[in-house]
Amino acid sequence: MLPPHLTTGTHVALDFGISNTDVVAAINGELHYWHQPYKGDPDAALIRDILAVQGISLPQLARLVVTGGRHKLLPTEMDGCPVVSISEMEAIGRGGQVLAIRAGLTADTPIMVVSAGSGTAVLFAHNDNYRHVTGTAVGGGTMLGLARLLVGTINPQEIDALAQQGNARHVDLTLGDVITGEVGNLPVDATAVHFGRIARGDTTPTPADYAAAITSMVAQTIALVATAAAPGAGASHVVITGHMGDMASIRHIIGLVGHFYHTPVIVPDRAGYATALGALFSPPAS
Repeated sequence: MLPPHLTTGTHVALDFGISNTDVVAAINGELHYWHQPYKGDPDAALIRDILAVQGISLPQLARLVVTGGRHKLLPTEMDGCPVVSISEMEAIGRGGQVLAIRAGLTADTPIMVVSAGSGTAVLFAHNDNYRHVTGTAVGGGTMLGLARLLVGTINPQEIDALAQQGNARHVDLTLGDVITGEVGNLPVDATAVHFGRIARGDTTPTPADYAAAITSMVAQTIALVATAAAPGAGASHVVITGHMGDMASIRHIIGLVGHFYHTPVIVPDRAGYATALGALFSPPAS
């Protein structure tokens, strides 16, 4: 369900990230999604190239909404099109809300929105209130850096495929390896020490095992930070956004953390476009 101002005409929102520029367009009431790799600071020429992918030109837009990265370098008007700047916190929060509603939550549900990008930001969102709560420097950039060193690729699809084939226990130590029983709600096969088995020197992991251990460590860190912060912030659910949610290996681990810590965690469809979607859905007066 689109807000009234997006049901006619052409509206575009761009989220300038460190790795990608994500785009969501509302064209006569239908949403279109695409992205392209980071190509430097935004300017009019870059905007025209991004829009041209879908055969769109600046003069035909009712509004261009921009957020993320260095979006404030852009002018307030280009080729006769108004350019509206939205703070990244507002765009992340509103985008999480839009996707949460699509996943079945009510519009007034207080949620933690996790922007899992190169790093990770965690926001509280309730109605039109958006507040940064916490975050971690562990994120997609961490995954790619470690994968370059240990797996030999920085392609997320390759990392994801390998992770699903590998076994993180060949790299990590579990609770069963270091103590004699469960801890609270955690089973004996829960991770106790990331990369701890490597320190013992009694294992020869494959690239797939390393991929599994890397994605597990990153996903657990993100999910633990968010689920730990949710109760104190007054959030009933955690919503994961960002392109890390595109990876099945990441989604699986995040789901396990939510289960063990009794916190509903949603990884919605189109999670990678949440920030651009939140910018697009911003009220025209913003």
